[in-house]
Amino acid sequence: MIIIKLGGSLSRSDALVDCLDAVEKNYQDRAAVIVPGGGAFADQVRLAQQHWQFDDTTAHRMALLAMQQMALLFKGLKPGFAIAHTVSAIQQQLNRQKTVIWSPDIIELDNAGMQPSWDITSDSLAAWLAGALSATELVLIKSAAIDAGLSLQQLAEQQIVDKAFCDFVAQAAFTTRIINVQSWIE
Repeated sequence: MIIIKLGGSLSRSDALVDCLDAVEKNYQDRAAVIVPGGGAFADQVRLAQQHWQFDDTTAHRMALLAMQQMALLFKGLKPGFAIAHTVSAIQQQLNRQKTVIWSPDIIELDNAGMQPSWDITSDSLAAWLAGALSATELVLIKSAAIDAGLSLQQLAEQQIVDKAFCDFVAQAAFTTRIINVQSWIE
């Protein structure tokens, strides 16, 4: 099984549709789960928190809603894909041979002990999901340029991945790739 995290910034261009098309074309015969970034919806949460100064728990839950909105967008673009909110629902859809878009369930993540912090974004959530589903591979697709010579820690320092990502993949049984969108769709 592969977990494919599509960065929220991809929605600012046609690259999003190209990525979804690539998943549809290349993963028909393999279990695939798409994790959406929060995109512009998450950016609005950040701005609202700066302005109103509400707590990180509220911001975390609003950011998860941003991911849910992106999941709906993805589903609107790919009606043949399924949306699932929990690990068990994802497994059920995969058993039906469906490509699944994860729309994260706030309660499941709370029960998993996910810390409400901007240090944990959809990157780390994708890694958590890969572990929870016993995936073999996690791919993060980014609009940013990716220097293949950099370590995960260096990518975190450059804010290509979130600060907590290295901890989430440190003991992972799955392989991790972080690639630029052009490498993915070519």
